[in-house]
Amino acid sequence: MARYTGARCRLCRREGVKLFLKGERCYTDKCAFERRSYPPGQHGPQQLRVKQSDYGIRLREKQKVKRMYGISEKQMRKYYEIATNTPGQSGHNLLQLLERRLDNVVYRLGFASSRAQARQMVNHGCFTVNGKKVNLPSYLIKPGDIIELREKYRNNTQIQENLETVIRRGIPSWLELEAENFRGRVKSLPTREEITMPIKESYIIEFYSR
Repeated sequence: MARYTGARCRLCRREGVKLFLKGERCYTDKCAFERRSYPPGQHGPQQLRVKQSDYGIRLREKQKVKRMYGISEKQMRKYYEIATNTPGQSGHNLLQLLERRLDNVVYRLGFASSRAQARQMVNHGCFTVNGKKVNLPSYLIKPGDIIELREKYRNNTQIQENLETVIRRGIPSWLELEAENFRGRVKSLPTREEITMPIKESYIIEFYSR
C-alpha cells in the first residue's frame, strides 16, 4: 500500500487547516502552518484567490480526512460503504468508524504524539486489546474494550513523555485513561458532538455518492 513519505507540514498547508501530523511540534512556533498558512509551491499564495468548484470543495474535504487519519483511498471507500449500509446518519457513521481505529484510539489516549507514531507502535505489537496482542492499526475497538501497553514497553521514555503531555491535547470523554497502569478503556462510541475536529462529513458522503 502506497504511503505519503514527503514533508507532512505540506499536507496541512495544502488543506488549509492543522492536521496535527507532527505531534508536539504542531503546538509550537515551529509549526510550518503557523508561519505559512497558504498552499505549498511557487504559486501558493495565489491559490487562495482561486474559487473552488463544488467538486473541488468536496474532494478537498475527503483528502483532508484521509490525511488526518493516515488512511488510503481504498480504506476510505471501504469505510464509506460500511457507513452507508449502517443504520443512522452516514456521515456520523463514517467518522465513528475512523475514530474507532486502534491507532487513533492509541493516539487519543496519549500513548503517541501523532497518529503516525501510534500506527507504528501498533504495528510493532506494543499494545493488547482485552489481554490479546493486536498489531493491526485498522482494528475497530468496541465499548468496554481495554487497551493496554505491554509490560516490556513501559520504560520507553518517549511513551512516558507522551503521557505526561497529553493534557495539552485533552482526552475525549468517550475514553478513560489510567496513566499509572498504562491502560485505557473505551467507555462508549463517540457521538458527533464529541468529535470536535473541523470536518464536514456530509461533503465526503456527497463526493462518493455522486
